[in-house]
Amino acid sequence: LRMVQGIFKFILWVTGAKIDYIGHENVPKDQAVLYVGNHSSYFDILLTYSQCPDLTGYVAKAEMLKYPLLRDWMKRLYCLFLDRSDMRAGMQMILTGIDYIKKGISICIFPEGTRSKDGKMLPFKEGSMKMATKTGCPIIPVAFTNTSAIFEDHVPFIRKARVVITYGEPILPSELAPEQKKHIGAYVQGIIADMLKENEKY
Repeated sequence: LRMVQGIFKFILWVTGAKIDYIGHENVPKDQAVLYVGNHSSYFDILLTYSQCPDLTGYVAKAEMLKYPLLRDWMKRLYCLFLDRSDMRAGMQMILTGIDYIKKGISICIFPEGTRSKDGKMLPFKEGSMKMATKTGCPIIPVAFTNTSAIFEDHVPFIRKARVVITYGEPILPSELAPEQKKHIGAYVQGIIADMLKENEKY
């Protein structure tokens, strides 16, 4: 974990990005959590993984399994691979994530299912929250602002950019109202939308 974090921090330093982390104290240090965030850049992974207090796996597209070395490295870091064309495989991935969380390994997921190309969030997939509802672990909403300005806005060049990463207060599924729990994906997305608006002042 610490070795990979060091590599990621070095890569971020090379980009020249000015990074503001806000609310990181909201992340519990003594239990596994489900990180949930909006997604607009490959750098979202580096930005958050470099700050994880303990072992954390990421949910990635099944297409990543095509790359042997990268695939093996990601598996060793407890990453999960989602095949959106296979519902049974998707359920198995969720069950594996639940098992990881029970073992104390946090999971990070981007419930839009793909990167946003215009900065507007796509609807969150409700099934992505089952890892929290089935384990009772806290959900940590994460709002990413301007991360695509590092690379995606001007591929293939890297540019200096100011980005803001905000960690919201833990959301405990057991404390939500029935209607909130029923549509927990939309509920968490609404919180992240409010956080993104708040980030605009920075």
